[in-house]
Amino acid sequence: MQTTVKSPIAFSGRGLHTGRPARLTIRPAMAEHGIWFRRTDIEVGDTLVPARWDAVRRSPLCTTLANASGVSVRTVEHLMAALVGCGVHNALIEIDGPEVPILDGSAVSFVRGIIQRGLRHLPAPIRAFEVLKPVSVCEGDAKATIKPSDIMRIDFHIDFEDAAIGRQYKSLNMANGGFARELCDSRTFCCRGDIEEMQANGQALGGAPGENAVVFDGDHVSSPGGLRHADEPVRHKMLDALGDIALAGAPLIGHYIGERAGHSLTNRLLRELFTTPDAVRMVTCDAQMATRLPGYGLVWDEIPAVA
Repeated sequence: MQTTVKSPIAFSGRGLHTGRPARLTIRPAMAEHGIWFRRTDIEVGDTLVPARWDAVRRSPLCTTLANASGVSVRTVEHLMAALVGCGVHNALIEIDGPEVPILDGSAVSFVRGIIQRGLRHLPAPIRAFEVLKPVSVCEGDAKATIKPSDIMRIDFHIDFEDAAIGRQYKSLNMANGGFARELCDSRTFCCRGDIEEMQANGQALGGAPGENAVVFDGDHVSSPGGLRHADEPVRHKMLDALGDIALAGAPLIGHYIGERAGHSLTNRLLRELFTTPDAVRMVTCDAQMATRLPGYGLVWDEIPAVA
C-alpha cells in the first residue's frame, strides 16, 4: 500500500547556495497526492510546486523545481532521496524560503526524522514506473543510462583530479533500506580551489566546510573529522542520483548507471525516458513487487549513527 508520514516533521537550517534560513515541514498527504512543495512565504498566486521531472529548471550545482508561475524551490535532491529511500509516496512539504536546508550536507537527518515519526499506510496500491528498454544521454565525458531491472539499482563512476578523491566506483541495490544503510549519511563535497570562485559567483553562500560539506585539497581532506566513508564522494553522488530519480513521480524500477553524471544529466535522462516510445510503463505493484522497492521494511537500527 501507499504511505505517508504519520504526523508533521519539521527541520530548520540555512540553504547551501542562498545562505538563507528556512523552516521546512513534511506533512501527511492522502493517497495519490504524490510529493508537492508549498512556499508558505508567498501569499499571492500559485504557491504549489510539483516534485516531478518536468518541473525541473536548469540551475548550477543543485536541482531546482518551479511551477508555471515561476515559484521555485532549490536544492531538493537530498530531501527527495530521503523520501524515496524511506518509502514515502505522498507528502506535502511546506517551506518558508527558496531553498531546502542543507543541514549536515547529507540526507541522514531527514531519514531519521521520517523513520522516528513513522509511516501511515493508505488504502491504495503502490504504482511504479517500470523501465522497459535502455535509454542513455551524454554530455561531454559524462553519461547517464537507465536499463530494465527487477529492482532499483544504482551504479556510479566518478573521476576527479584531486588525489584524495581520484577514481571511485560503487554499485548498490536500493531495495529494502539499502539507501538508508549505505548512502544517507554521505555528505556533499567540493574542492578547496572551487569555494572562493563559487562564492564570488553568488553560489555556496551557506556553505560551511566541516559543518555541511566535505572539502578536499589535493591529496588530503581538509574538513575536521575527515570522511564518514573512504568512498564518501561516490556515495554522495549516488545519493544525489536517487534524489533526482525520485522526481519520476512514482517509484522507478530500473538500473541507473552514472558516469561523471550530475543533476542536469539525470534530469535529461528522465526526460528522454518519458518521451521515448515504449521505454517505460506504469505498473501496479503486487505484494512481492512492493518488497523490492526502496524503503520497504526499513527500521531505525539500519540508519547510520553519525555525529
